[in-house]
Amino acid sequence: MTMNPKLPEAFVSRMKRQLGNELPAFLDSLEEESVRGIRLNTLKDTEAAAAYRNMPRIPWAPEAYELPADSDAGSTILHEAGAFYLQEPGAMLPASVLDAKPGETVLDLCAAPGGKSTQIGISMRGEGLLVCNEPVPKRARILSSNIERIGLPHAIVTCAWPEQLAEKWPEGFDAVMVDAPCSGEGMFRRVPESRTEWGEEQAKGCAQRQREILNAAAGLVRPGGRLVYSTCTYHPEENGGNAEWFLKEHTEYEPEAFSLPGIDAPEGQFTCYPHRLRTEGQFAARFRKKGSGEAILPEDRSMPKANRNETAVLADAFPSFPAATHKLGNTLVCLEQQLPDLEGIRVLRTGLHLGEVRGKIAFPDHAAAMCINPPAVFTLDLNGTDACRYMAGETIEAEAEGWILLRYKGLNLGWGKGSSGIIRNHYPKGLRNYHLIP
Repeated sequence: MTMNPKLPEAFVSRMKRQLGNELPAFLDSLEEESVRGIRLNTLKDTEAAAAYRNMPRIPWAPEAYELPADSDAGSTILHEAGAFYLQEPGAMLPASVLDAKPGETVLDLCAAPGGKSTQIGISMRGEGLLVCNEPVPKRARILSSNIERIGLPHAIVTCAWPEQLAEKWPEGFDAVMVDAPCSGEGMFRRVPESRTEWGEEQAKGCAQRQREILNAAAGLVRPGGRLVYSTCTYHPEENGGNAEWFLKEHTEYEPEAFSLPGIDAPEGQFTCYPHRLRTEGQFAARFRKKGSGEAILPEDRSMPKANRNETAVLADAFPSFPAATHKLGNTLVCLEQQLPDLEGIRVLRTGLHLGEVRGKIAFPDHAAAMCINPPAVFTLDLNGTDACRYMAGETIEAEAEGWILLRYKGLNLGWGKGSSGIIRNHYPKGLRNYHLIP
């Protein structure tokens, strides 16, 4: 058995001050096996994933369950088809605290890799507007891919600094999630090597950057709206200390109590400790902005509208697709909500990506296949063997003509095009996986 790296002495000393007599139980818990979790995507057909409902429930998140440490759920076709999202149980808390509703305008300010964004988007049932932002380009691409996999048609994915968005969208959101970069003490069990990278100075630097992000976030919330601040650390300066600082600095906000199954936060703050709950480390605080008002975002005039001729070609090939509203690069997209001002903002995804038109030929986008509102097109159900072959990029032998939506156990996988007994594979090359299991 591999021994975990030793916990930093300064960390242990501080935790003794925080936890007192609970310290031995806390330290013992950090040497135990970490807890894994799974959230079923309630907006897709999850009957094929029903077996996961036999696992212990995670009470504070809907359709969320614990996973055995040796679970291979992440290597399954169901995972790639967006039937569920794998997420540590404590990480499911902040989005539950935010409590996003269908029809709201919501911003996830530090969103990669997408666990909280997808949980928020599912709770909104694909209705309203969800802006998912990640300043780091590589992480933003991962975020965009997860939004596509889960199938959210109402999400915009941006890559911008929080201060840039605060200047552009003042008081534009009903709710804002700030899952801030932190010192990561809550990962000491799941990622033991992170212990060697920890330092008090690093934590202090994180606390300062978190305050800068909170300053930006404060101006993005409408009067009467709410802000949730979260980290995956135990550090008091990054958690309660920053919550206290925020309320002193922004007197337009007040703390708001919250209560969920297994969680009670009368002061509006809660920290998950692994010796108290079956989670890794997580902190969440909820604030309410005083007053009342509407979330108003300035309308975008920078993104090109959908070309009429291209729209007609796409509609002729796929009449069940929603009408294209805009064009992002070469891709026709549909966003039924008003598009907020995106001038000067790097955008990776705008609502539902429908497809491209090359000359007089339309090519459907993978996102249109993965959407929670799938188009009414010809479909073909695959068995486990053929589904694995399809996800690996291979052709499928079947008598079908034209564009086909390939499926497995009630879940859409992606597009193929049939001709002469062969279905040519149009699964995105960047997603192809040769090691999936049914």
